[in-house]
Order: sequence, then C-alpha cells, then structure tokens
Amino acid sequence: VPINTSLIAKDEFLKAVAAMGEVFKAGICVSELVATASEGEKLGSVVIPSGKIGLATVCSVTINGVLLKSGVPIESRFGGVLEVKESKPRRFVAIISYSGSSLDPSEQYIRAKMTSVSEAAKTGNGKILANFREIPSPSRAIVEEKIAMLKEAGIGGVYDLGNTSEPICQIAVGLNRVGMVLLGGLNPVAAVVETGIEVENVAESGLIDYQQLVSFWQL
Repeated sequence: VPINTSLIAKDEFLKAVAAMGEVFKAGICVSELVATASEGEKLGSVVIPSGKIGLATVCSVTINGVLLKSGVPIESRFGGVLEVKESKPRRFVAIISYSGSSLDPSEQYIRAKMTSVSEAAKTGNGKILANFREIPSPSRAIVEEKIAMLKEAGIGGVYDLGNTSEPICQIAVGLNRVGMVLLGGLNPVAAVVETGIEVENVAESGLIDYQQLVSFWQL
C-alpha cells in the first residue's frame, strides 16, 4: 500500500503519539494501521535519519489504486482543507488543484498551520485535510462494494460520497459524475504539528508491505 512518512524527533515521539490518539479515535484518518522505523531503517523510499523515528500512515491514494484495479476511472481533482461542523463535512475552505502543483497540498497546509484537526477530533468542529475525487455515476455500485471491502481490511478514508451530478461540500460535479471526499492520510500528523512539535513529512513516500502495518493502539 502507498504510505506517507513522517519524521519525528525521538524524544518527542511519545508526546506525538498522545496527540495523534484523539484523531485516530475520532476516525479522522485513512486507516488505524501504521508502521514505525528507527534510524537507518527504511519506510517506503525514505531512510530514517539519526535522532528521528519514522511513522508511516496509509495514504488515501490506496483507494485510487483499488478502484482503478476494479476498472473505475477515478479523477483526482484537488487536495484541500475541509471545514467540519458537528462531525459532518461542510465545505472546502482551501483547495490546491493537483494539475497546478508539483507539491503535495497536505504538506503545504500543515506547514502553513491551516488545520485544526485536534479541535475537530475533540469537538466535532474544525478544519481537516481532505482530497476530492470524481467517478462516473454508473460505477457507484462497484465503488460502494470496494469501500466495504477496504473497511474489512482496516482501510477507510472515504468521508463522503455524493449523488449523481450533485455538488458535494459546495464543490460542483460534472454531468453524470459523482463527487467523493477522501480523508487525508496526514490528518493525525497535522494534529502533532498543531501542538508545536516539529515534524518533517514526505507525502506519498513509496510503498510498504501490508503485513508490516500494525494497529496504532499498539504503539
């Protein structure tokens, strides 16, 4: 599965895990499955530098991969900051189109301190990382089936699925298309940065064997 890798200082790692707990508990993540690595070891294509611990979170691109393998042509439109009210998606307050940027939008939003993920986890109101995808409406049934299969494997991430040709989270959708909002894989890490801990993120940092993943609650 595709992963994001986050590098956290060894002496701050326990504090970081505590900050992520609320977010995982609230389900504001692609998956509760994570992997860790010590200095000198590799996570995806990233070698962990000295004094750091690497944390791998499942990337939402996993869902793209599964749907493409099932024959669903999925269009990735943008990465954004999504406003959440009473634990329900409301509207996108910032968006960066994938076609207009070579940088990962989530990394930019975290660096710019535009999120309030821990607030969203605790109170149900806040700003979280999310991605917007579009699928052809005839494939909706297959998509729902694959989402259910992924859930059984411990991978969620689909926050909202719209109706045919209807706007979703105030984003217009093409004719005979369905909008899909995916949670950003880096949401738990955004909560760590909000507490003032420095984290270096490498989004979409390669692939990891599914067997290497463990439940976050085992950390």
